[in-house]
Amino acid sequence: MKRSKHNVSYYQILLLILAGESVFILPFVLARIFRPTFLDVFELTNLQLGSCFSIYGIVALISYVYGGTLADKFAPRKLISISLILTAFGGLLMATFPSNLMLKIIYGYWGFTTVFLFWGAMIKGTRVWGGVMQQGKAFGLLEGGRGFVAASIGAVGVFIFSIILSDNIENTSLIDRKEAFRYVILFTSILAILVGGLVFLFMEDQNRSSSKQNSDTYSISNIQKVIKIESVWWLMLIVLAAYVGYKITDIFSLYASEVMLFNEVEAAQVGTFQLYLRPVICISIGLLADRTRGATWMINGFVIMLVGALLFASGLVKSGASLFFILSLITTTTGVYVLRTLYFAVFQEGYIPLGLTGTAVGVISVVGYTPDIFIGPIMGYLLDESPGLYGHQQVFMVLSVFSILGVFAAIKFSRLKNKKI
Repeated sequence: MKRSKHNVSYYQILLLILAGESVFILPFVLARIFRPTFLDVFELTNLQLGSCFSIYGIVALISYVYGGTLADKFAPRKLISISLILTAFGGLLMATFPSNLMLKIIYGYWGFTTVFLFWGAMIKGTRVWGGVMQQGKAFGLLEGGRGFVAASIGAVGVFIFSIILSDNIENTSLIDRKEAFRYVILFTSILAILVGGLVFLFMEDQNRSSSKQNSDTYSISNIQKVIKIESVWWLMLIVLAAYVGYKITDIFSLYASEVMLFNEVEAAQVGTFQLYLRPVICISIGLLADRTRGATWMINGFVIMLVGALLFASGLVKSGASLFFILSLITTTTGVYVLRTLYFAVFQEGYIPLGLTGTAVGVISVVGYTPDIFIGPIMGYLLDESPGLYGHQQVFMVLSVFSILGVFAAIKFSRLKNKKI
């Protein structure tokens, strides 16, 4: 039976959603959900883990620009499928629990596989799917769907981890925890390979014609055009500030363990819980943004993130105040996920041509995703030098500063007027 265009269209966004999170489970989501366990089984300090993220960020920095122009020249199907499969190979090596040096090499390798081949292609495919009038819906579905996929995979990972360990989790040996975590890594690696196969077989090259627009001159010419667009510069700051917030959500499971005194499985469940908030927030905001202005919601997102950051920075969120912890977590992540939904959904409001989407994503990402380089070591240093509540307070004070920067940049973006390039 021939599928209708409507069904084909939703089929494509479902594949983008599934691919869009499966590729980042290994580099980021496992460390976010299982951070206390991750540090133990790889015998890392917070600073050493932050250094791994920095290696990833340095490679990604170069990959964003050239990967973005690649997305303007080639259809997403091959780029995304190859990215997923190559990323999974890194996971298979990670499952051997390599040395600290080899782990850094793996993270550098992932900086290439998840960005150069994947990132621009995913954003370009999503923007094309949304058309002119439904950018909020498109990116809301993408981010929300990615959150649901991450939470679901995380929940399965927590289940695998918990059933392999003995009932008395606090007394399990490091060897037992390594073996349990190995199965989690292998599960996510195999899943990435399977999703890569699905994308290669079933994703349609629906944006081939639009990709040709403005792509014949390839990188240099397109980059020159993009950097003349004023909105691109404000979006760099918006993405940078918002991404600091997203990176700091990595420590919620560690906060649950070190400050709230939860055990490792309970802390991992906190990490999974925050991911389940993502689909609810992202899809709701995406739909609202199509009816109003995405720029206005970005301002609101930064204000909400600032409130959450100040709650944690106050020192009031501590052991015995579990409900306050959950409410503060929900506040912070709401701001973060509102921003992740919108900062690429407002390209239309920023007067960025469709044919330059991949290049614009690459240029914005060069600055916007620099927290991959610096925020991990900063968090690691603060947490290692001031263990417990005080170190976490310092991390959230850093987030407060970036939230204020984000409010300023979002206000500036909201006041832009169209300027022909």
